[in-house]
This record gives sequence, C-alpha cells and structure tokens, in this order.
Amino acid sequence: MTPFLAEFIGSAIVISFGAGVCAGSSLKSTISNGSNWLIICMAWGLGVTLGIYAVGDISGAHLNPTVTIALAIQGSFPWSDVPGYILAQVLGCFTGACMVVVHYWPHWKVTESPDSIKGVFCTGPAIKATIPNLISEIIGTFFLILGLLYIGANEFTQGLKPFAVGGLIVAIGLSFGGTTGFAINPARDFGPRLAHFLLPIPGKGHSDWSYAWIPVVGPVIGAIIAVSFYSFIF
Repeated sequence: MTPFLAEFIGSAIVISFGAGVCAGSSLKSTISNGSNWLIICMAWGLGVTLGIYAVGDISGAHLNPTVTIALAIQGSFPWSDVPGYILAQVLGCFTGACMVVVHYWPHWKVTESPDSIKGVFCTGPAIKATIPNLISEIIGTFFLILGLLYIGANEFTQGLKPFAVGGLIVAIGLSFGGTTGFAINPARDFGPRLAHFLLPIPGKGHSDWSYAWIPVVGPVIGAIIAVSFYSFIF
C-alpha cells in the first residue's frame, strides 16, 4: 500500500465514525437520536484512533492537511508529498461521508431539518460571527498541532500513542468545540461538505459555502502558529 492510499483509507475511517455518530445523533428515528456532545466527541476521538492504527505504519497517519503542512514546515516531511497527501485526505473524507449516507439512507427521508442533515457532514458556528469563528478554529488547531508535537516528543508503551491522540481530539472537542463544531481539519470539513453538495440526499438544503473557507483557513493558520511556537520554545 502506498502512503497516499493509506491516507485515503485512514481519512475515510475517521469520517465514517465521526460523521456516523453525528448522523446517529441528529437524524430522526435512529436509536441513538439525541446523543450528547460527550458521545459525539468520544466517537470522533476513537475514529481518529482507529485511523492511526490502520495506516500509521504506512503513511504516518496524518489524516489532516494541517498535520501534513505543520510537519513540512518543521522539516520532517517533504513538501513534494504535501499535495498528494492533502488530495488523498480530502478524497478519503469524501468517501467516508458517502458511506454514512448509504448507511443511514432511510433516516434522511424522515428528518425535516436541512440544518440537522448538513450538520452530519460539515461544521457550522453556534453563533455566526466571522472573526470569532475563525479564531475558534485557529485556537482549536493550535492545540491540536501543539498536542501532537508534545505527544511525539514522549515515549509511550508500544501501541498507546494512537489512544493519546484520540484523547487529544476528545479534549479539544469538549473544551473548544462548542463554538464551531471543531473542524480543526480542512479535509474533514471540505470533503464531506462536497459530498453533501453533490449527493442526492433527501431533505438536504444548501451546503453553506459562504462559511466553508473558515474551517479551511483557520486550521491552516493555527497549524502554522503552533509549529512556529513549538520550534521557538524547543
């Protein structure tokens, strides 16, 4: 398996679990309808953990363009591979979202709220305010990249590092996710948003492309600040 295929598969796993828990919570007539924020954050964290276990030895399991960009800035990943990794991540996230559409197919039809449907696929602000929303994504991603760099600098018992990363995702979601839904990953937002836009999902509304730049630009800025801060301190 090539590293690019590994990034595709790992990203698809992350979104299958992440969008899957959002679908189970938001769509009507599911057994898990109304699941709370803790359950959603835990499922996202465990999805990331599984994605890392699946492909970590092959591609390093970036599964996020901000991780790829941060490592390239740090000098530990070649810039020549950055475009291929990001494309694989976006396509993997798109594919994961498609799997969730198929899995929950009867439930789209009985869900009256287009916003609930859209929320399965992509992030959106609790209060729409451009600068605060952008800052939220910057801060969340800052702690993501800084946390990953700290985790990488420590020794763990064999096989436990993916759980540490998954725990980091849960912590960010619980502490900082209440404002924008914590994309902290441009591929995680753009790939599923594109799936929402293209697929014939019953009851869906608009894909809110006017907001879509925030979960792309904010995380990239946060990653750049985090790796610069880490390099300065250490």
